[in-house]
Amino acid sequence: MFHVKHAGERVSFQRVVAIANQKGGVGKTTTAINLGAALATYEQEVLLIDLDPQANCSSGVGRGGEKLSSYEVLTGVADPGAAILPTAFPNLALLPSRRDLVGAEIELMNEPDRAQRLQAARRCLPSRYQWVLVDCPPSLGLLTVNALVAADAVLIPVQCEYFALEGVSELLRTIERVRSAWNPQLEIEGVVLTLYDERLGLAKQVVEEVQKFFGPRVFETLVPRNVRLAEAPSFGQSILEYDIKSRGAKAYLDLAGEVLRRRMHGQVAIG
Repeated sequence: MFHVKHAGERVSFQRVVAIANQKGGVGKTTTAINLGAALATYEQEVLLIDLDPQANCSSGVGRGGEKLSSYEVLTGVADPGAAILPTAFPNLALLPSRRDLVGAEIELMNEPDRAQRLQAARRCLPSRYQWVLVDCPPSLGLLTVNALVAADAVLIPVQCEYFALEGVSELLRTIERVRSAWNPQLEIEGVVLTLYDERLGLAKQVVEEVQKFFGPRVFETLVPRNVRLAEAPSFGQSILEYDIKSRGAKAYLDLAGEVLRRRMHGQVAIG
């Protein structure tokens, strides 16, 4: 196990964080996997929930085609505890997805509790997991709403490219609707800037724009555009397994450190 000497105290609560942005290609799955692995490196027990029918979070940690998945959990066929699997990375577990999860939105459409299925499943999660990271699909449909209803907070990845804030206002409106209808305690865990290329003046402009828009919600850590980060999922590994000396690995270790410091020092998420 990769040990971080400055890990500090273990966090003794269970916090569910939905990683959401309806825009594709912003680094949701990359962040779910690698923030999860980094928190696990800080000796936290972490559960990844793959709520995306593309199942990239599952394949990205070396799993796929499992008999039980988030589909069975949302449709009430299986208890979440029965669907949780270990990964090769210490302290990191997975509730996997399959492509048939796309059918759950249709099957649950007329169910009165359709938006609260993951919230109900959360009550059955083993208490040993201190962090539960939910990888959401690139949409604001029923699956993402389920994640927001079940979560304590939302982490929003924003890419350092043109139109970085495109659609973010819609996501914030969805968060407000979820607060009003189901989950008034839902917070914004923070905003993480991804795909940062320090050589580009545009990237620096985007950082300034996002910081102006979100203020102190923005994490200091900038996740770089990094070839090793892009390669790691094809090997079913987090960046900490694939290349711990890479800039991508350092960024996610730094981000995990920020997340933990915010929680342990009482810097609660901002609504």
